[in-house]
Amino acid sequence: MKVLIIPDSFKGSLKATEVALEMKKAVTDIFPNAICNLMPFSDGGEGALNVLENHADGKIIHCAATDSLKRNLIAPLFLFKNTQSAWIELSQTAGLVQLKKEERNPLKTSTWGTGMMIRHAINQGCKTIYLGIGGSATHDVGTGIISALGGKFYDVNNTSLEPNGAQLNEIDRIDLSGLDSRVKEIKWVIACDVKNNLTGPYGAANTYAKQKGASPEVIVTLEKGSKQFAKIIKKQFNRNILDISGGGAAGGVSAGLFGVFDATLQNGFELLSQQTKINEQIKQMDLVLTGEGHFDEQSTYGKLALQVAKLTQQHKIKTLVFAGKTSLSSLPNLPHLEIHQTTPHKMPLDQAMKNAAQNLRSKLLEILGTYKNQIQ
Repeated sequence: MKVLIIPDSFKGSLKATEVALEMKKAVTDIFPNAICNLMPFSDGGEGALNVLENHADGKIIHCAATDSLKRNLIAPLFLFKNTQSAWIELSQTAGLVQLKKEERNPLKTSTWGTGMMIRHAINQGCKTIYLGIGGSATHDVGTGIISALGGKFYDVNNTSLEPNGAQLNEIDRIDLSGLDSRVKEIKWVIACDVKNNLTGPYGAANTYAKQKGASPEVIVTLEKGSKQFAKIIKKQFNRNILDISGGGAAGGVSAGLFGVFDATLQNGFELLSQQTKINEQIKQMDLVLTGEGHFDEQSTYGKLALQVAKLTQQHKIKTLVFAGKTSLSSLPNLPHLEIHQTTPHKMPLDQAMKNAAQNLRSKLLEILGTYKNQIQ
């Protein structure tokens, strides 16, 4: 029996690699002769660099950058071989992972460090930038990236503004006269796994800012600033960034880069699957295991587990999704998909996070055991 193990991380408790190893142990316990192909994956955000390093043609390089509070760090990016292109993970510089809980504040955080990485990739001769934008600590609508590449922002008094969430509402003019001339040659591709617009009840501020440290009052400020930024983009570049599906991802980075640089948004999983030829592997499998920390309605908008299930469905391959928590038991039009929650009911969240590996293993053994006489 051939088994493809292709999970995302269980955010906050298990890395994708750790999930994959637990899955392999359980499979080989139940099916000792199974051939397991481990492919810890990503939906284009956090973890994409590991996927590319293990399954794509190219190499990881490191460069000097800053975190979202402009503290110096060294960050990795992936250079594709012979293609003049690079994959950059925004979370490596502007991610929540670099901040302590008390440091989270989307009024102050910035994507400036991500812009530094992009500049480094351009210095390497890259003409195409793939930007994975999951896990951000920011809501600056990409102004930090634009600033790091030479753009400037001014208020009505012609005073220069900092590229952060606090000053979005003050922006009256975007000045690209100092922009690195090579940026105009760049093809921008943003790996985006959500459908949220920039503003509105399901927009960037109202959906994601709270986890980045925003109070209800700050959320209102960010929403107002996003609308102001969109107004200036429409005025100067004649692009409407309010109605872009996925424009609200990573604090509006996708909307901002579309507005200023005409970036395109593509599903992150699809981009990575093309680079790693995952569909060719799936065709050869008898069983596929995937999963993520929380599989809910938001997951149906393009998260990893669902994307995997859509590919396996084409070949009628049994696919099992394991999630720490799920509000779904099945999905229409995917009859070969099963969804299983690994956390026992009534177990407190902190305990579930601490026991994530044990809970996953127990559920894997339970479910795989039921297939012992069906799958050989």
